Amino acid sequence: MTQKQWNSVDRYITDLFVPSDPVLDAALQTSAAAGLPPINVTPSQGKLLQLLAQTQKANRILEIGTLGGYSTIWLARALPPDGRLITLENNPKHAEVARANVAHAGLSGIVELRLGPALDTLPQLVAEGCDPFDMIFIDADKAGYPDYFLWSLKLSLIGSLIIADNVIRRGEVVNPDSVDPGARGVRRFHELMAAESRVSATVIQTVGSKGYDGFTIARVIAGQ
Repeated sequence: MTQKQWNSVDRYITDLFVPSDPVLDAALQTSAAAGLPPINVTPSQGKLLQLLAQTQKANRILEIGTLGGYSTIWLARALPPDGRLITLENNPKHAEVARANVAHAGLSGIVELRLGPALDTLPQLVAEGCDPFDMIFIDADKAGYPDYFLWSLKLSLIGSLIIADNVIRRGEVVNPDSVDPGARGVRRFHELMAAESRVSATVIQTVGSKGYDGFTIARVIAGQ
């Protein structure tokens, strides 16, 4: 299989199951025009996240890593009218674009964007006594994944889903001697998760227009 074939299959899936959506298309266009890196989830992956949130019957979602708000919109649309999504973003430019995209989607009343390093904003959520989240999506700097996982546990309850993107790193995740901080972070993240009795987890390898990568999916099965 080649990248060209993966791209073709991705387009086939998207054409069948993810019809063009003016709001989501505009979010991608606005992000690109602002010079944001094209590292958002694909349309079919966004649909997957939405389906998982709907299956979970999520009322509260936490997103770690907003970028331009594309995945934020997919997730927020899965929430009921009284639902809430908190998304964390460290880059002020990304946050500005995301806020505009979320507003254009008519979701400002559901989505709260908190600006700052996640390792500052996550402890703040805990200190505030924030209600636990039904679903947490981690898609930020990979070196931070181990810490994001530990804070996610503090903000979860039994039955919560914790999902992390970009966990295969084109296969570099299997290299214990990797010098890539992202691969090293993901390896440590997986080691922590595998040793954690409070979660049951697996990893799904993916190929597509974003190349060779994958998602980690964990369910919280025991309390603190």
